[in-house]
Amino acid sequence: MLYNTLSRKKEEFVPLNPPLVGMYVCGPTVYGDPHLGHARPAITFDLLFRYLKAEGYKVRYVRNITDVGHLEHDADEGEDKIAKKARLEQLEPMEVAHYYTERYHAAMDELNVLSPSIEPHASGHIIEQIEFIKRIMDAGDAYESNGSIYFDVENYNRRHRYGVLSGRNLDDIVTDTRELDGQSDKRHSYDFALWKKASPEHIMRWPSPWSDGFPGWHMECSAMSTKYLGERFDIHGGGMDLMFPHHECEIAQSASALGHDSAKYWVHNNMITINGRKMGKSLGNFITLEQLFTGTHPLLEQAYSPMTIRFFILQAHYRSTLDFSNDALQAAEKGLDRLMKGIEALGKAKPSNASTINADELAERCEEAMADDLNSAAVISVLFDWVRIFNQLVEGQQSASAEDLEKLRATVNRWVFDILGLRDEKAATAGGGKDLVSPLVNMLLEMRMKAKADRDWAASDAIRDRLTAIGIRVKDRKDGFDWEIE
Repeated sequence: MLYNTLSRKKEEFVPLNPPLVGMYVCGPTVYGDPHLGHARPAITFDLLFRYLKAEGYKVRYVRNITDVGHLEHDADEGEDKIAKKARLEQLEPMEVAHYYTERYHAAMDELNVLSPSIEPHASGHIIEQIEFIKRIMDAGDAYESNGSIYFDVENYNRRHRYGVLSGRNLDDIVTDTRELDGQSDKRHSYDFALWKKASPEHIMRWPSPWSDGFPGWHMECSAMSTKYLGERFDIHGGGMDLMFPHHECEIAQSASALGHDSAKYWVHNNMITINGRKMGKSLGNFITLEQLFTGTHPLLEQAYSPMTIRFFILQAHYRSTLDFSNDALQAAEKGLDRLMKGIEALGKAKPSNASTINADELAERCEEAMADDLNSAAVISVLFDWVRIFNQLVEGQQSASAEDLEKLRATVNRWVFDILGLRDEKAATAGGGKDLVSPLVNMLLEMRMKAKADRDWAASDAIRDRLTAIGIRVKDRKDGFDWEIE
């Protein structure tokens, strides 16, 4: 079952063209460093991408890069954000777009977000957008005004319903929309730009049948989703802040040009707030991912690892508001550590002749939770229930056959690493990613065991005390030892 924003209910997920699933997600506008707000949609749809693939589907995941047409004030007015950055820094706009796209990719790699199947740029699909606009004009739902092309919402609304996604009707939109008293080329304030004539100082411009200009922000998604996924595809996703007007406009212009709806399911993740307030530069609570990873923002008490951020986001259902705070991040850090220690304990468990556990239950409960509208929070809750059992297996309070242990380990790998996309960051790494800590600690503890066997208690205690001093807690067991980094 997947929650469909369009119908406002959970629906059985049935792909249009099984086993191929077409998924389009609105990606970043690349004019600044990637921030916390970028992390949630990236991780949400990475989770969906991973889960669908794990379920045996072939997924064509298209995530766009907005590098033209996203204006400062709103979708139709103001200066292009990337062009403004280029003007202030005396760079070519594509230098700005490339630089911040690379920064975004690096941050996504840190968060273990998989690359999409296709990542088209708006600036690379100007021809497709012009052709799409022509189809809308042929349908009678667009008009030219001083070299710009606007979507005629009122005309479209006579045949379709504008506002179907957000639940608004045109009367409400008219009431809530400020008229510009003749300052705009639009017939009505709620009409939106499909193509904008460039002012003389505008850097990013392309020739078109109407003027030298650039496409409206909404147009890129309709044109590129159609190009790579066809006129009908399965899933369209993005942040809840895009539902209106961006996705609403996209639905209208696609239905006008194509004669039918394009996406079958609309999926939206909710927002991240900071201490109960919306994140924004003007409020001083805007935190980049690099600042999170290094702890360099004034609001941060410490640095937080990429997997702590990922775990923090996965601990909440994607449609719920997620409030960021140091306390919440520190709790996520401890929770992630507890999960990884439980997995480590499972790896050390020894097989028995008989099992006191039902190894199939873990997989069944995880599957049931994730199938309930991508409920990663419930999956993590199930895993925590089993961490206690993993520890009991090591302590001898529970037993599992070799077959059941192998089944548990395969289930953990599938859900924790393949689907939730977590990594074990705890062990310090060096030498190209090789773990150098574990073999050194194990060697010291083997020396300690030999010292104990030789009744050299002073040497045994010295090794334990030195390890404790650097944050490694030693646990003596009947058949050897165990240790963990505190």
